[in-house]
Amino acid sequence: MKTLDDLLGEGVSGRRVLVRADLNVPFDKAHPGVISDDGRARAVLPTLVALRDAGARVIVMSHLGRPKGAPDPKYTLAPVATRLSELLGSDVVFASDTVGPAATAAVEALQDGQVLLLENLRFNEGETAKDDAARAAFAAELAAYADFYVDDAFGAVHRKHASVYDVPAILPHYAGGLVLREVEVLRKVSESPEQPYVVVLGGSKVSDKLAVIKALLPKVDKLLVGGGMCFTFLKAQGHEVGKSLLEEEMISTCADLLAAADGRIVLPVDVVAAAEFSADAAHDVVDISDIPADRLGLDIGPKSVALFADAVSSARTVFWNGPMGVFELAPFAAGTRGVAEAITKIDGFSVVGGGDSAAAVRTLGLDETAFGHISTGGGASLEYLEGKKLPGVEALEK
Repeated sequence: MKTLDDLLGEGVSGRRVLVRADLNVPFDKAHPGVISDDGRARAVLPTLVALRDAGARVIVMSHLGRPKGAPDPKYTLAPVATRLSELLGSDVVFASDTVGPAATAAVEALQDGQVLLLENLRFNEGETAKDDAARAAFAAELAAYADFYVDDAFGAVHRKHASVYDVPAILPHYAGGLVLREVEVLRKVSESPEQPYVVVLGGSKVSDKLAVIKALLPKVDKLLVGGGMCFTFLKAQGHEVGKSLLEEEMISTCADLLAAADGRIVLPVDVVAAAEFSADAAHDVVDISDIPADRLGLDIGPKSVALFADAVSSARTVFWNGPMGVFELAPFAAGTRGVAEAITKIDGFSVVGGGDSAAAVRTLGLDETAFGHISTGGGASLEYLEGKKLPGVEALEK
């Protein structure tokens, strides 16, 4: 596929460039409009700066959250435009619609080196439409704004959406540096990882990670399982898990995976069991054979952290996706912190697979540069590792 460097080599001064970014940032629940993690915004900065400094008229588009195909103040990108202005050190114009009169006027008024952010793509039904014609019609309206298209939204490339799949069929299209780097890294860990290869998986549900477990298990030396999903595996081993998160329908599947893994799946040996899902809840560290019936596990315990740390210590490649516990609540953050710190110390290449894992790195104040790569696309990363075709990547390759 053609790259941003190819586009810059052709010259973009005075030309309009439509950039698909992933600005789906989280907000502070206690303070509406305040971004709690701007990692995705910072990730696209190199592309925006390169285009701006080359004299392009930059039109940025993104989704935020899951609005119902109509404007919803809860999901406006206005606060993101403010933060982008701060990060870029120059004003970002904000259009209060996506393909309406405000956006059209803003595009027409755009000057060389200026950056414009359109309102949330998902305020328009055409963005996520299953109907090809409806999606293509919306894509045509977006494409009419620009001369070129750049996709630097790896977090969205697994979606067959208008801005990801249909716009590049209309405009000359290029992959941004972020997309190129993500594909390069994921190809490395899925096709030619240096051994020993250890995968660390967390998060809530086994069902969410089942496909990637099946895809990776034949390739890994160890698969470490923490987070809420570990309790279904523990139940499959015969342990009682109290009120912990449990997928009853997945117990037999977990038993089959454990049998097929022949000891390569490593589970916690102790957990932090709490009376309720709360930062103020009474809690204790208990062995997995002693989880009280009236408590739920919200983190892996210190023995498990040591066990997992030992497993990754000799690894040459580590892929980590999903926290070990409810890291957002201080009493249940030690597991995620301990495993993450162990990953930073390996003599090899480590990948943080986006989503909550990337958020945990920043929330816990860990050194981002200590990891080989922090992905911006949790879902896209997992689907790539599952072996699925990513519509956005296929569109760029055409």
